[in-house]
Amino acid sequence: MNIKEAKNYIKDTVRIYLKKDADGEYRIPVVRQRPIFLLGAPGIGKTAVMEQIAQELGIALVSYSMTHHTRQSALGLPFITHREYEGTSYDVTEYTMSEIIASVYDVMEQSGIREGILFLDEINCVSETLAPSMLQFLQYKVFGRHRVPEGWVIVTAGNPPEYNKSVREFDVVTMDRLKIMEVEADYAVWKEYAAEQGIHTAILNYLDLKKEDFYQVETTVKGRSYITARGWEDLSRMLMLYEEEKIPVEETLVGQYLRSDRVVKEFCAYYDLYRKYKNDYKVEEILQGAADGQARDRARRAGFDERLSLMGMLLDRIRQDIKENIQQSEILTEVMRPLKALKAKAQDGADAESLASLLGQQEQARQSSMEARQTAGALSDREKYKDREIVKFLSACEKKIKSQGYSDGGEAFAAIKQLFDGRVAAYKTETAAVQNRLHCLFAFVEDVFGQGSEMLILVTECTVQTDCAKFIGMYGSEDYRRHNEELMLTERGTELLSQIEALEL
Repeated sequence: MNIKEAKNYIKDTVRIYLKKDADGEYRIPVVRQRPIFLLGAPGIGKTAVMEQIAQELGIALVSYSMTHHTRQSALGLPFITHREYEGTSYDVTEYTMSEIIASVYDVMEQSGIREGILFLDEINCVSETLAPSMLQFLQYKVFGRHRVPEGWVIVTAGNPPEYNKSVREFDVVTMDRLKIMEVEADYAVWKEYAAEQGIHTAILNYLDLKKEDFYQVETTVKGRSYITARGWEDLSRMLMLYEEEKIPVEETLVGQYLRSDRVVKEFCAYYDLYRKYKNDYKVEEILQGAADGQARDRARRAGFDERLSLMGMLLDRIRQDIKENIQQSEILTEVMRPLKALKAKAQDGADAESLASLLGQQEQARQSSMEARQTAGALSDREKYKDREIVKFLSACEKKIKSQGYSDGGEAFAAIKQLFDGRVAAYKTETAAVQNRLHCLFAFVEDVFGQGSEMLILVTECTVQTDCAKFIGMYGSEDYRRHNEELMLTERGTELLSQIEALEL
């Protein structure tokens, strides 16, 4: 299966394992909750998937790589304690709490989140001294004498032997206690994730042209050559920072992330070409409806690679515009909740000081919740951004009330509403601008490429990309509706012609 299928399966399994009956007992007893074992090549996104699952379910995540653990760190250190049995005193060996189990309790205490996922990576690379204890752990969730707290699901991962010389093959007894899922690299699935994460357009365009370079591990005369999804994602972040600092991107940099001489050379050549396209076509002018005739003529004459690069740049820019707009929409929606509470207080006769105090409490509650979820690994970058913006807005409202010296609650709330109305007005202006940019994009593609594959790419992107689909659903797009219907008609027409040919009429 691919990593997306694995994610959905794990997410459903975690939900089921955490399901309780009317008496508060887990429907599947802990001893029957088989840990999940993800078996797949390195760098395909196993850890990233676990982060996404925890964030989407709102539960905690504790991650450990088992290659870093000895028997002592995983099971705890021995110490002597005194016990009395039937009137006789004895010295008994006890064990300190496992570092892994202690980490779970630490996260629960700091975040207040009681359920979560304990993710143990490279589980099949444990040290020889620790291996005998793994069977007990996998079945009973116990390290030494200490049990994983209730409400924590065990997910493990490992690499096949061909990728890691340290791999130990599990025996049948161990394997029979695991839910085993073999995961393979899949570019189409990773591309969905990459678009959401804002992976550099040059990387996506290159991989669209050379999908075989997405993931590979091979042995050459120079040793092991490998390219992973992790490598592409890390390279993307570095490319963006290099561009911000105006530092030239050279093969030496790319080779630190892509361990294949051929792919490094070919990607660098494409990246240089991509930068040239970006400079020549002036994406911003196209999205403002101001593309000159020279750019249009060049696009019409362009080859497939150049057209694909141009579409990638245009889509990347409009995606970013729409993402920022949708985020502002989510922030405004969230802000309305505390404002309604303030309005009710003001209508009940609360003074300005009381409203300022309530704002401070709301600000602190949001900040504490954000920090707790971040500690638990249950906070995505997008949610973090939203929470920070809400905290900033609440803080600005509180400061305005205090700085203006209002005494009347009604006047204080009116000032807060003025701040909110200003944000709403700016959002509406930006929404209209994004709608116009989307229209200009459709108009450019229609004028230059007609109903060709480029229009199909644009319509498809607007359909499958979450924020784009949400934006069009909220505000509509006549261009999208019309071209979507036309492309569907074309598909039906092609299907009809194929049927006629099959009948040999």
